[in-house]
Amino acid sequence: MAQSCLALAVCVLLVHGGAARVAEAASYNVGNSAGWDISADFPSWLDGKSFFVGDTLVFQYSKYHTLSEVDEAGYRNCSTASAVLSSSDGNTTVALTAPGDRYFVCGNELHCLGGMRLHVPVSEPASPGGAGATPASPGGGGALSPGAAGDAGVPTLDLGGSHRVTVGPAVATWLCIIAAALFVW
Repeated sequence: MAQSCLALAVCVLLVHGGAARVAEAASYNVGNSAGWDISADFPSWLDGKSFFVGDTLVFQYSKYHTLSEVDEAGYRNCSTASAVLSSSDGNTTVALTAPGDRYFVCGNELHCLGGMRLHVPVSEPASPGGAGATPASPGGGGALSPGAAGDAGVPTLDLGGSHRVTVGPAVATWLCIIAAALFVW
């Protein structure tokens, strides 16, 4: 009986103390190690990723490139005439502040036509009840990243590039109740 009370107390502290977080913002390095460059394979980079309000995109690029955020027509035509953002500093961070489609192109039209453009669909984050948002793009399942480690040096599960914990308080509470019940037997 004392063990079940102790297990229940520990679970309550974990749930109440914030161990069961709902959703954390993720930061994405666009193009991974290639960065914002003509050599990057942006369709492959996007595969399996879901972007949510609160996430950030980090564009790192050389002096031969620029970054422009444009509308859908600008994206299709590789035109920066109506750009809402233009940057050439080589290191631009873009916050995803609202749901909807975001479009990015290199200001060099030949680079854009060569594939240096990116369409990012942004969704609302997961609800506090633990239900996940609909993924913005289809893609792979989870994979254990042996090199990745959480705060305690424990390997983490990478779900398509998103660094989110989606275990809601209700799920954590039920897990604690089950654990406490097992101690009673």
